Amino acid sequence: MQFINIANEGVKSLSPYQAGKPIEELERELGIQNIVKLASNENPFGFPESAKQAIIQQLNDLTRYPDSNGFELKKAIAEKFDLDMSQITLGNGSNDLLELFAHTFASEQDEIIYSQYAFIVYPLVTKAINAIAREVPAKNWGHNLSGFLKVINQKTKLIYIANPNNPTGNFLSQSEIEHFLFQVPEHIIVVLDEAYTEFTAPEERINSFALAKQYPNLIICRTFSKAYGLAGLRIGYAVSHPEIADLLNRVRQPFNCNSLALAAAIAVINDNEFVKKVAENNRLEMKRYEDFCLKHQLHYIPSKANFITIDFKQPASKIYEDLLREGVIVRPIAGYGLPNHLRVSIGLPEENTKFFTALTAILKKIIILATQ
Repeated sequence: MQFINIANEGVKSLSPYQAGKPIEELERELGIQNIVKLASNENPFGFPESAKQAIIQQLNDLTRYPDSNGFELKKAIAEKFDLDMSQITLGNGSNDLLELFAHTFASEQDEIIYSQYAFIVYPLVTKAINAIAREVPAKNWGHNLSGFLKVINQKTKLIYIANPNNPTGNFLSQSEIEHFLFQVPEHIIVVLDEAYTEFTAPEERINSFALAKQYPNLIICRTFSKAYGLAGLRIGYAVSHPEIADLLNRVRQPFNCNSLALAAAIAVINDNEFVKKVAENNRLEMKRYEDFCLKHQLHYIPSKANFITIDFKQPASKIYEDLLREGVIVRPIAGYGLPNHLRVSIGLPEENTKFFTALTAILKKIIILATQ
């Protein structure tokens, strides 16, 4: 019996999501110590103290189910961003929510639009529900919103936009987003995935929650995994029209957010000093990466997120393997259709220095081999 024959049609063509290589795996494979992981866009400052203290206080209640409605976290989010609690949906990370949107609004006969080189979860959830994928060719590695408008038809149910985009780091301005939303029919759901919004400069950040009031078909999706440092706890949230939130909560699994995640998120949502420190490190270290690329004549995609994507103008798999042997883990993104690129998360200064040193040595070897 081959069980693939009885699987849903969309599932048959899927491959498992490939996460960044864990440090422990590289240690087992090569016996390397002092490994630097710059592969998964994680917070290099680790777990904030505010979240740690909240978790410690929660430990004695782990025999009880968490608050399925997440009242206290919704209240904290609503107060911080001047929202109504009825607009908020909580998820087991933003990935959970991205899948939830598809299950709620699309089915086999419907079409879902997303960009080439966009977050790989968009095609994954589209295929999983056997919906029709409409991948729009990228413009300068990012979203071509005019191209999105051209493929909208009567079957379109859902549009995914990542801003900043992963894995390329491209950013759409407030005016570009507004101009697009104005032209999208009101019955089509637009998802604005803002997993990296805290890394954009405050003066250029999208006022997306205000847009949600103007456009009822807009869903904003955010996460505590990146700037807030809670990736291991899996907690995110969506903001939408209350009627959309009601529908999402009909499909959402009960207790999809665990007690520790809820407690930690409540603590960090107002930990502005921690987020400010993270964003400032990202700004300064991003400049170091850009300078390094210019010095070594490496092409890169300008990024507004906490990573940078470098184009090596040749298959990057060998460079990736060489970096592993130097104890540096980055992210190959051939699965995104970018076989010549590597995505590198912005780490602490000493972690980034180790990457620069390792890559400099590798590039020198490549030049020597090319001249022989």
